[in-house]
Amino acid sequence: MSVLTPEMRQEAEELRRDWATNPRWKGVKRDYRPEDVVRLRPSVKVEYTLAKRGAEKLWQLLHERPYVHTFGAYTGAMAVEMVRAGLEAIYLSGWQVAADANLAWQTYPDQSLYPYNSVPQIVKRINNALMRADMIERSEGKVTRDWYVPIVADAEAGFGGALNVFELTKAMIEAGAAGIHYEDQLASEKKCGHLGGKVLVPTFQHIRTLQAARLAADIMGVPTVIIARTDAEAATLITSDIDERDRPFILPGERTPEGFYRVKNGLEAGIARALAYAPYADVIWMETSKPDLEEARKFAEAVKKEFPDKLLAYNLSPSFNWKKFLDDETIAKFNRELGEMGYKFQFITLAGWHTVNYYTWELAKGYKTRGMPAFVELQQKEFLAQAQGFTAVKHQREVGAGYFDEVVLALTQGEASTLALKGSTEEAQFNEPVH
Repeated sequence: MSVLTPEMRQEAEELRRDWATNPRWKGVKRDYRPEDVVRLRPSVKVEYTLAKRGAEKLWQLLHERPYVHTFGAYTGAMAVEMVRAGLEAIYLSGWQVAADANLAWQTYPDQSLYPYNSVPQIVKRINNALMRADMIERSEGKVTRDWYVPIVADAEAGFGGALNVFELTKAMIEAGAAGIHYEDQLASEKKCGHLGGKVLVPTFQHIRTLQAARLAADIMGVPTVIIARTDAEAATLITSDIDERDRPFILPGERTPEGFYRVKNGLEAGIARALAYAPYADVIWMETSKPDLEEARKFAEAVKKEFPDKLLAYNLSPSFNWKKFLDDETIAKFNRELGEMGYKFQFITLAGWHTVNYYTWELAKGYKTRGMPAFVELQQKEFLAQAQGFTAVKHQREVGAGYFDEVVLALTQGEASTLALKGSTEEAQFNEPVH
């Protein structure tokens, strides 16, 4: 092990004090030393402003709000409209990236088939879109909100072992992610939480995943919110019986052709894993098979009994047929009751994908059968929505045509005849007062 320079020893001591006294790290366990972090850092301190600011803001919101609720976005435009409508965070779903936003340009099921750097690229894309919205408003002499909401990104099962997790976490932070979640499935067999065939890794292996993510964040100097997800409520297989914490749930003498052990799944298995992960994570999430407030309450009570300050997350999944299980009154109170139990981060994973598909289909069907009236009806809805803050009806302005006109004006000191918005149809036809 390398000898530390005096400067590195001082840095390690400062880090040790921070871990011991900073309320942010209350209840967080690290199985490595400050000296390890310092030795693995570069000599030049690189600032990851969006990730750090986002992580701090997310942590603050999770403690100040009854709950933070959002849904999955996978384009910059989606994220901008979500923030404009008032949502305070963005969820970035690996399912949606697999389906329609990955760097292989393929349509995939949620089985970690896409290139591992796809999600960091969408994090960067969303942050760039939010930054453009901010820059457009500043160029117009007003800023209506803090556009840089925290992004919570899906890191799947890590696309491999601890080193893959370490590198993927770094890529997420470089792109500006505020929070990252990892699940306890075998990366090479990873499935959507609502598909069959899920294979768990031993408890200790997922703890190593969480530690790899935390180490990467510590090295980069960012208080990334680490979310531990367990799929033990529904998974039926596990790779090994090596961890004694898993043995009560392993069915003796039952092996699969692949060599996996069969396990007894359910709430108890999910709780056992949550309790093991809690010291190593900031937020705990158990993937569930249906929307069930009583199950959520039992899980929350079990975790809070041992870790009263631990935050919880809940997937309000579109994979559930909500009206099949719940009446309208229960659906209406679902968010609030979850928040009271301690589920401070609540998200609809695939809402963006469903929104794009349904409303595109609706317009296409109307346009096919009725022609232009179908689009004009949409446009009229956009005009009416301006009174509530919607701005994308002016699509040229929305993507920055006016901002880049300001760039030209700055360069020419007002002597330009090639401005884009001046003389445009948008200027002539879309500037009527909003009623």
